Amino acid sequence: MLPIKRRQQILAWIKEEESLRISEISKRLNVSEMTVYRDIKPLVENGQVIKTAGGITLNKPKQQLGQLCVVCGKGAGSRLSVQIVKNDSQIEQFCCAHCAMLRYEKVKDDVSQMICRDFLLDTTISAKAAVFLLDTDLHLNCCEPQAIPFASEADARKFKKGFGGQLLSFDDAALLVQKTMKNSCCSLKT
Repeated sequence: MLPIKRRQQILAWIKEEESLRISEISKRLNVSEMTVYRDIKPLVENGQVIKTAGGITLNKPKQQLGQLCVVCGKGAGSRLSVQIVKNDSQIEQFCCAHCAMLRYEKVKDDVSQMICRDFLLDTTISAKAAVFLLDTDLHLNCCEPQAIPFASEADARKFKKGFGGQLLSFDDAALLVQKTMKNSCCSLKT
């Protein structure tokens, strides 16, 4: 059997059984353990399997860190989500601007940029250049006080007429959120 066929067979087995010992693969394929190690090397390098002590296991997709808020642990995949990009290119995900503002105060010297979405237009914008509406009557089932981002101050003012709240720059909103959350569970996790 050719190496590519053996790799395909190993992948088929590992998908069914989730983990296998090298000795078991060797017996099944009727090849040496050294041959099995050579065969699994590309599978390990591609991230399809994980090498364990004496065997391999299926590399199951896990809940990625980027899908959970770094601060509160909620899902960070909604249109309210915010990303902090650090100077070392590491990206942290947040469920909302509120949590991103809490984290920002702790890592601001390492922040390259912050990205969020305009609440009305659902377009990508710089969080630091955005205008935020805090404490509106609209409840979005996210962290309190809510910080809703807008690219345009005019849009934010119109939205404020209907739902109330305070209109603030990023820096002012971050300070207010930080002050409000001094003793809350969110601020303790950052």
